[in-house]
Amino acid sequence: MKIVLRADVDTLGKKGDLLEVAPGYARNYLVPRGLAMFASKGAEKQAIAMRRSRDVRDTREREAAQALAARLASVPVIVHARAGEGGKLFGSVTAADVAAAIHATTGVDLDRRKVTLEEPIKALGPAEVGVNLHSSVQVAVMVEVVASP
Repeated sequence: MKIVLRADVDTLGKKGDLLEVAPGYARNYLVPRGLAMFASKGAEKQAIAMRRSRDVRDTREREAAQALAARLASVPVIVHARAGEGGKLFGSVTAADVAAAIHATTGVDLDRRKVTLEEPIKALGPAEVGVNLHSSVQVAVMVEVVASP
């Protein structure tokens, strides 16, 4: 059965996609919840308009993410952490700490889930941290971990 998605569905596709699904899945799950509508000539025209607006929005978001990436890459971020002798930290610097330091340094409010750390930072000094700003825009941010006074 042909349907047009009215919202993003993780397992199927994005808003405006024209798909072929099992009739029971469409009738019993997708359509009653407002996630899809049955495909007709008018619905297919709506799907084209939805895809066009989705593409425009995605382009706008990608350009904003690229501008933000250039801004983040040029600014060193300093994270203050308690440390003992020998530069060993009491605890570690997590993604939430890095996101808070980015906010304090640049004013950009990032979600901690966008900051990618292979493992928490456990020593003083420089570290490179990845930040996912968009599905196609990732930036490496230089983080300097210093001992707090």
